[in-house]
Amino acid sequence: MVEKMPRKRKAKTSLGEESSSTSSKRKPSNCNGGEDKAPSPWDKASVPQEPGASINGEPIYNSIKLLAEEGFEDVAKLLIENGVTSKVLDRVTEKQLENLGVGPLGRRLEAVDCIQKITDRLYGVKIVNDPIHGHIEIHPLCVKIMDTPQFQRLRSIKQLGGTYFVYPGAAHNRFEHSIGVSHLAGQLAESLRQRQPNLEISNTDILCVQIAGLCHDLGHGPFSHMFDGKFLPRARKDKIKHEDLSLKMFDHLVQQNDLYSEFEKHGVTENDRDFIKEQIKGPLKHKSGEWPYKGRGKEKGFLYEIVANKRNGIDVDKWDYFARDCHMLGIKNNFDHERCIKYARVLEVDGELQICSRDKEVGNLYDMFHTRNTLHRRAYQHRVGDIIETMMTEALLLVDEVDSMKIPGTNGKKRKISETVDDMEAYQKLTDTIFDQILWSTDKKLAKAREIMMNIQKRQLYKCVGQVRPPDGSTFDKEKTDEIKNKVFRILEDMKSHLQNEDIIILLVFLDYGMKDKNPIDHVRFYNKGNPNQAIQLKKNEVSDLLPEKFAEQLVRCYCKKRDKASMDQAAEAFSEWSEQEGCTAGEDMTPFKSYKEACQTPPRSTLPPHPKYTPASAGKFKSHIQF
Repeated sequence: MVEKMPRKRKAKTSLGEESSSTSSKRKPSNCNGGEDKAPSPWDKASVPQEPGASINGEPIYNSIKLLAEEGFEDVAKLLIENGVTSKVLDRVTEKQLENLGVGPLGRRLEAVDCIQKITDRLYGVKIVNDPIHGHIEIHPLCVKIMDTPQFQRLRSIKQLGGTYFVYPGAAHNRFEHSIGVSHLAGQLAESLRQRQPNLEISNTDILCVQIAGLCHDLGHGPFSHMFDGKFLPRARKDKIKHEDLSLKMFDHLVQQNDLYSEFEKHGVTENDRDFIKEQIKGPLKHKSGEWPYKGRGKEKGFLYEIVANKRNGIDVDKWDYFARDCHMLGIKNNFDHERCIKYARVLEVDGELQICSRDKEVGNLYDMFHTRNTLHRRAYQHRVGDIIETMMTEALLLVDEVDSMKIPGTNGKKRKISETVDDMEAYQKLTDTIFDQILWSTDKKLAKAREIMMNIQKRQLYKCVGQVRPPDGSTFDKEKTDEIKNKVFRILEDMKSHLQNEDIIILLVFLDYGMKDKNPIDHVRFYNKGNPNQAIQLKKNEVSDLLPEKFAEQLVRCYCKKRDKASMDQAAEAFSEWSEQEGCTAGEDMTPFKSYKEACQTPPRSTLPPHPKYTPASAGKFKSHIQF
């Protein structure tokens, strides 16, 4: 999938225009627009090395001397005098050059731009062809991370889990999504650097953001959110999120593949690795005035909003999966993330730097959250996909204690499926392939789990017999799921039903704009054309009268494991009676107050007797009236 792309040599013509010729792994020249020198500084063989400077056997090329050759001898001399080496050259900022006495401002900006061009292309890039973002460049260090078993594992984890059993096109995996997030993270960071040089975003900052985007989903288990959202909460007492597992897997990946030297070669220090992990984990809660991060200071706090933005939910992770999932599902995406990148701007809000957007983009952002709600309603929490993942969860719980399903981890210690999250050596072997492993097993202890998996294959699924919404202004807590189920079962007992408690499944579905019942746009700041440096807030009534009044709702679904009509009718009637007692209203696509038996009595349209007007005889009468 990954192929080398030769870099193009950019030579200036007499008119100052660029002409191109291919050359492998070359460095930028003519940062100041001068004539080509011989030998070309793009050619690695001609670039002098710093004395004794090498990492893992590979030389560090003297980027500072390249800087001097590009017409910045004075800057290079000052940097050397202050102990700056090629290894850390890309961290030099315009402000630091000002402190060293370099002037005027234009000269400093030209020097920083030249430094970035030299260091950015020092080792070359790789190109991949992505169906969503086209041909994208991948940094060599990101390629090193990708070419590991821990990252390649993501090829075997479906992005949408059980939704693939509903939408045949949803066959994409976490692997390509992670590459897409890395690409968009770099695009947004680079866009901010180009438009706001005063932010002093360095090459290392951008690289760290790209790595965070690349590795943010390393911790996903089989069928993505099914594992950490359904299986682990029932198999373990402690709460574990996939972000926590991504941190563990990232450390495991770096250690097992001995990538410390690769990080060092590209100028990524231990502090930078902390910055990467802080982005993967997401923002920490902190008291006002305190800065909780180690990787970057408050002056670069906006970088933490690129991959995982908990402030308002606008981040590149969502941008990629909106575009990618809509493409694969066949659902229209009205949101344009490229406009968000173009209009992103960092401004100070309440003493902190935040990523803001242009005021005219507020409609585009509402489209973004509407798209999120649509995807959850139509795909991610589809009632069939939801029950398929529930059935998978039941199968995994049944095999969790079976010895033949234990996975060898560190020092060969066998781990239960639910214990693999404590041992990354075992967890890295756990992917969607466990479905087929159970399906085609011959162990008698796996018979029940095997039957469940086979029922999924045969489409013999648990049936949804009712869906309702709670009374206005109220919701049911997840902890009350069993309580609802018990109430429905007591109604079944009063009906003298043969159904047992375990034959009923109650699922609570939460649909919102990403911040429960709050409007996420209330947490976004904007700027206008007249004053691009002033952050403003836009209220909903200032945007449109057609926007939603509520931003969250809940659905309660009832499923019956028994598939015969009598059982489903009894379950539907019991759920209907419970719904009336609670004052619930009918959910979309299904009215629980109509019994399953009544629904079955209505014959399909194809079996209804034809209307007398449309019989063959009446057709003949119709033809007799036609004049030719």
